[in-house]
Amino acid sequence: MSKSSSSTQVILRHWREAVPNDRLAHLVKDATRALVRALQMRLGEHGVSFGHWTFLRILWESDGLTQSELSEQAGVMEPTTFSAVKAMERLGYVVRRRQPGDRKKVYVFLTPKGRGLRRKLVPLAEEVNRIAVRHVRPGEIGRTRKLLLSIIENLARDEQSADMRMPSTRELGRLNGTRRKYLNSRSPSPKRGIR
Repeated sequence: MSKSSSSTQVILRHWREAVPNDRLAHLVKDATRALVRALQMRLGEHGVSFGHWTFLRILWESDGLTQSELSEQAGVMEPTTFSAVKAMERLGYVVRRRQPGDRKKVYVFLTPKGRGLRRKLVPLAEEVNRIAVRHVRPGEIGRTRKLLLSIIENLARDEQSADMRMPSTRELGRLNGTRRKYLNSRSPSPKRGIR
């Protein structure tokens, strides 16, 4: 039994026996991890990382986005997008250009090589989806899609109603630094009181 198969069996046993009623978020995370892993293995055979796949998919639908728009659509921070786009540019998948009259924004465009990957890679994702729902009735797939869309919609509504937003990595670092300073100021130094 391979390591992957063994870990899959552990996860399945966990969900079926140990905690069959555990939080849905954990089950969705494990299903996502399995889908991503299956696709990553297939993309790797073509020398494409999963991160690059994410950006390529977006650009195949909306070529010529700014790096900021690409970050927003991918749901990642701009430094992550910047690094990925630079790597994709080195691989010949994209080019970055500024538009005349707008020197601030950098736009990302697919090259013929980047566009050509679509014919090779999309069938791999379709294959993973077919494998994932093998032996599942179409009605169950439809209900699952409806449920997942409701979850996404409910959480988006909650985020809007609470006027929350995802803090940037920099903001989290500042918050954690402030919290550490506060906690350190409240706890006695190990050197204090020892003579």
